[in-house]
Amino acid sequence: MMRKALPVLVSMLLASSTVLADGVGHRKYAVTITNITSGQTFTPLLVVTHKSSISLFETGDPASAELATLAESGDVAPLAAVLDGMPSEVFSTAASGDLLGPGESVTVEIPASSRFRRISVAGMLIPTNDTFVALNSAHLPIRDQSYTVPAYDAGSEFNDELCANIPGPTCGGAGDSVEDGEGYVHISRGIGDLEPSNYDWRNPVARISIERIR
Repeated sequence: MMRKALPVLVSMLLASSTVLADGVGHRKYAVTITNITSGQTFTPLLVVTHKSSISLFETGDPASAELATLAESGDVAPLAAVLDGMPSEVFSTAASGDLLGPGESVTVEIPASSRFRRISVAGMLIPTNDTFVALNSAHLPIRDQSYTVPAYDAGSEFNDELCANIPGPTCGGAGDSVEDGEGYVHISRGIGDLEPSNYDWRNPVARISIERIR
């Protein structure tokens, strides 16, 4: 989960009145995400530039409610809303607009500054229960940098791999389940009951390239 507990984040949100106007050292980056799986689709991806004092999650710790929503339903709005309400910690958020199929790429442009030197990316894998792809609090490059990143399990939903509990075009099910999961974020172990020959993967699942364009 984020290093600052969510109640603290909410307090910061209420205490913050305006978005930080840091006119010094503005930068702009093009973030290209490539889906390198053969059978998984990525939901729209959230991209965030921020300080090192926060991260989207910590492996071994419970996922925040907002990250769990992203991992279970692909909805980035709740997590983006919390982050946008933290102007002293977060510089900017942006999201891609469409589903990203196997072998496809999408580029999202996002600003940063000399005081906000980290970047994170997250989006759901479908069809899965609560698996997401993520780049978590990486250093922004001087020019360009590429990462290959794994899939994580949010641990918030039981991995039954039943279409009734999986959203998206393949299954069309609900985006959340009443069944609790493992209770902590961990590296995803892949597909269980949903035809592994069609939908399973071996990490990594994405290539993320970051290029400074200004």
